[in-house]
Amino acid sequence: MVQVPAHAAELAGLNQYLGEFWTAAGLPAESQFPFELALEEVFMNVVMHGSTPEHVPTVEVSLTRESDDVVLRIADTGPAFDPLDAPNPDVGAAIEDRPIGGLGIYLLREMMDEFTYARVHGQNCLTLRKRVI
Repeated sequence: MVQVPAHAAELAGLNQYLGEFWTAAGLPAESQFPFELALEEVFMNVVMHGSTPEHVPTVEVSLTRESDDVVLRIADTGPAFDPLDAPNPDVGAAIEDRPIGGLGIYLLREMMDEFTYARVHGQNCLTLRKRVI
């Protein structure tokens, strides 16, 4: 588990944590990308939308291997936000007709086998699970 303030510069360290976990667990390199995307998408959403000049949330990231699955848990102390409440974008619409935003969460829903949200003890808690073997 690693805990960092929600500053964009911290993303490199989180990616390093993910890479070290992947190597130590002996997981296939080609199955790492969905987790890199998930980590970046969720973390940067906290940085951009959950931070204020008065409060920079803390973000806690943990990775576990459960049989053939990898589970990524991300918790933050930002304002309550359930990404699963966000509507799916109209991916069939022309690019110029689409509003900005919303595609990252959509991709995570599509790429992960399980994606859950809970608000626990004042924290946003996301759990993402995917079979990797």
